Amino acid sequence: MQTEKTSITPLSRSRTIERIVAGQPTSDGDGVKLTRVLTQDLQRRLDPFLMLDAFGSDHPGDYIGGFPDHPHRGFETVTYMIEGRMRHRDSAGNEGLLQTGGVQWMSAGRGIIHSELPEQAEGRMEGFQLWLNLAARDKMQPAWYRDIQGTEIPEFVTPEGVGVRIIAGASHGVTGAMQREVTEPLYLDLRLPDGAKFTQALAAGFNAFVYVFQGALKIGDETLARQRMAILSNDPASDGVLVQASGETRALLIAGKPLGEPIAQYGPFVMNTVGEIQQALADFQSGRLTAG
Repeated sequence: MQTEKTSITPLSRSRTIERIVAGQPTSDGDGVKLTRVLTQDLQRRLDPFLMLDAFGSDHPGDYIGGFPDHPHRGFETVTYMIEGRMRHRDSAGNEGLLQTGGVQWMSAGRGIIHSELPEQAEGRMEGFQLWLNLAARDKMQPAWYRDIQGTEIPEFVTPEGVGVRIIAGASHGVTGAMQREVTEPLYLDLRLPDGAKFTQALAAGFNAFVYVFQGALKIGDETLARQRMAILSNDPASDGVLVQASGETRALLIAGKPLGEPIAQYGPFVMNTVGEIQQALADFQSGRLTAG
């Protein structure tokens, strides 16, 4: 894990905020309370990302039911645990403990059935689940799963004291824990002291957003408050984004290369056509979803 200070490359022009999103309080699994920040109506705009859920509570009743067995097909789930412990088990025989600072990266491919259940009866549970779409050519590939412990996630500190954890992609010459072809996702966890600035290069064609979960960030002339997501403008003249903290701040910066393919979703199945969704449902009902 890299934790030394690194130099920061300046930008010529920063992206700005196109839209601020508050998210929708909801529940999922066995009554787990969460906020759906990236909702289905934003999937085309934030392609290749399909969903972002934020969860966080000190009350066991809000999370203790967890997410019992449920199916997926056609996309990847990235679960990042800020605080807490959750056990993963799936139909491929994988099992792992997702705990504070760690990531669970699962590619559902042609099909998987899994559960995510808390391994704590009290205390705080906080984290995020991101859904990343798969290209049509990859949707029926075999499922796979990887546990990434917190100590395996590369980190660095900028001269201004900004701590950067690189879950996927790369930042300022430091390569992250995961690299994915086709969508090339960037997933950063930023911890900024009051007033500190941070820049991140972004490819012009990539869709990008920022979610603040502690403090607040200034992007251009606008302030992004806690528990708000900013969709960043797709300005071809911009080469990245500059953010500045208002108070001690923690935020996610996520970007990826859009697939530009049709999206058909029915609950936990994401394919390209209605016919493929109908096939996924039929496969699940007949027990063939996870067949090789």
